Amino acid sequence: MNILLKSAKIIDPTSSFHGNTLDILIRNGIIDKIDKSIDAPKASVIDHKNLCISLGWFDSSVSFGEPGYEERETLAHGLAVAAASGFTQIAYNTNTNPLPTSKADISFLLQSAAHTPTTLHPKGHITAQDNAQQLAELHDLSQAGAICFSNHKQPVDDPHLMLLALQYARGFDGLIESFPIDPLLAVHGVMHEGKISTSLGLTGIPNLAEEIRIRRDLSILAYTGGKLHIPTISTAQGVALIRQAKKEKLDVSCSVAIHNLMLTDAELEGFDTRFKLMPPLRESSDQKALIKGVKDGTIDMVTSDHQPMDIEHKKMEFEHAAHGSIGLETAYGSLCALFDTQTAATLLSKGKERFGIQQQPIAVGAKADFSLFSPKGKTTVQKENIISTSKNSAYLGKEIPGTVYGVVNNGMLHLND
Repeated sequence: MNILLKSAKIIDPTSSFHGNTLDILIRNGIIDKIDKSIDAPKASVIDHKNLCISLGWFDSSVSFGEPGYEERETLAHGLAVAAASGFTQIAYNTNTNPLPTSKADISFLLQSAAHTPTTLHPKGHITAQDNAQQLAELHDLSQAGAICFSNHKQPVDDPHLMLLALQYARGFDGLIESFPIDPLLAVHGVMHEGKISTSLGLTGIPNLAEEIRIRRDLSILAYTGGKLHIPTISTAQGVALIRQAKKEKLDVSCSVAIHNLMLTDAELEGFDTRFKLMPPLRESSDQKALIKGVKDGTIDMVTSDHQPMDIEHKKMEFEHAAHGSIGLETAYGSLCALFDTQTAATLLSKGKERFGIQQQPIAVGAKADFSLFSPKGKTTVQKENIISTSKNSAYLGKEIPGTVYGVVNNGMLHLND
């Protein structure tokens, strides 16, 4: 397939074409030509107003449902949602049934997601399918295509098991992902512990539950070596701890969920379960520290932390409702509300290398792996316009700037209507 992008502003600080508005010709998935004006009669022409392109966006924490929870989102539909949202690469979480603990599980995910504009990169589960005190076959999972090892939002409570995971993964340069919460400190908690949880009469999750687990995991990392990723941090002290660990040259990275940058626990005053998230929405002081951490590079990447959930698990008493919000469709617009266009697009492009995903600058001869978007336009998020199967969005009713046009990747074009 030949594709011609007309008058596209290139946003890629690693490219010699950064900041220029040019035509780009793609032949069979490879950038064939970049120039001021290109004619290609047999190509599919994309000529959108205020068209911008960047390196393809990557999301390090995406859940759908398949296998096991297809009512929330199938792989095929979820990947179409990701493409429509501007993402060319996603890391797929391990909260499926069965858990991805074997080569066959990883192969199923890769085969199910083949031949799509958005590439799915499966994560492998740290612990065995039927034994939370035993490591899964991490090396075999890596060989099958797992890009890291994670128990998603279930922390590895046994410190010795975390030590073994980091030590074992060192042998093949594997990345261990550890969700930062101490369940005994967070027991029965349903939102951030603070003034608002007290006023609502809801049991809170203290910042300490995150911070003490980050301290533990960083101490183990300092002892074992290896590579550690701490997903979706949410507290000011969490940012400070990782900043210090990086100064000490520990091989650690971290992410933040976009909704923790955008929203605070004040959203929960109406007991709306759309805002019941994990980690919880925190206070404005934490929110400000997270934004600062993104700006100074302490936080390596942002994620939509996309978590579809069927209505039966959301429309119930707050204490019993499931955690999670969808976020792929609102990721770009939410960041545009906080940062300029270049910063938003660059943030969404970060994180690939940490997960071993190859990335090339936008240049002639490179693979075409682009997100297509515009900083212009505004959208009020409404349920009827959400294309995800599940509608559990924390952004319903909110106005977000920017427009996503689609993606070019894997020799394919996905263009929104």
